[in-house]
Amino acid sequence: MPSVATLSVNDPVMLVQLSDSHLFADTHGTLLGMNTRDSLQKVIDLVLAQQPQIDLLVASGDLSQDGSLESYQQFRQLSAQLAAPARWIPGNHDEPMVMEQAATQSSLLEPVVDIGNWRITLLDSAVPGSVPGFLADEQLQLLARALSEAPQRHHLVCFHHHPVSIGCPWMEPIGLRNPEALFAVLDRFPQVRAVLWGHVHQEVDRMRNDVRLLASPSTCIQFAPGSEDFKVDTLAPGYRWLRLLPDGQLETGVERVSGFVFEVDYGSSGY
Repeated sequence: MPSVATLSVNDPVMLVQLSDSHLFADTHGTLLGMNTRDSLQKVIDLVLAQQPQIDLLVASGDLSQDGSLESYQQFRQLSAQLAAPARWIPGNHDEPMVMEQAATQSSLLEPVVDIGNWRITLLDSAVPGSVPGFLADEQLQLLARALSEAPQRHHLVCFHHHPVSIGCPWMEPIGLRNPEALFAVLDRFPQVRAVLWGHVHQEVDRMRNDVRLLASPSTCIQFAPGSEDFKVDTLAPGYRWLRLLPDGQLETGVERVSGFVFEVDYGSSGY
């Protein structure tokens, strides 16, 4: 696996986020009728076509749907096509102990990355056996330490669960349960530039104080924005790219697979 590039503080950093791939041990496994392995491959093909140079790949949770070792091995093999250093964080469908096994002899689960003029901190918001998320004390301490030890760097903080309302009533109860504890830490450090998460299977881009709040599409099914109850959108799978600039600004966008046709099967194994 490639190691993180040694970029100078004057170099921009290209980060690609893949989120919520929901892979199965069975390569033919489907989620609501979509083969999640095939859709991930299509997204990776899109990344390969659009991003000639990737400095860091972040997989922001729910890599697996069934928590199997085979699903993580598949994710590792498929994402290796991007030939970029990578980091994984667990989501509510993941099995952290199995993730660790799949990430053996790698830096995939290391929580802090210094690259260019930025520090990226990856937190574990997953709670075993629970759909909602929570940042335990050791995660908040990790965050505070990572921020306080690099005051000269710009900071991006990543985890799985949404820390703010996204306007989908059905998702309100399954986000981060202690967002006030998170923001109490973040608000102490003016060098925080952005917060990035997965879980919501849709695009979010807004500001809180001077911090950019970003969520991203899934590499498989998409959730309909603003939906009262669980509803799958017709938008295609996609990914987010972020260009982290040396002065603390960031450019970002979402790209989706073109020509993707999908018929939702609400009667199949559900989310």
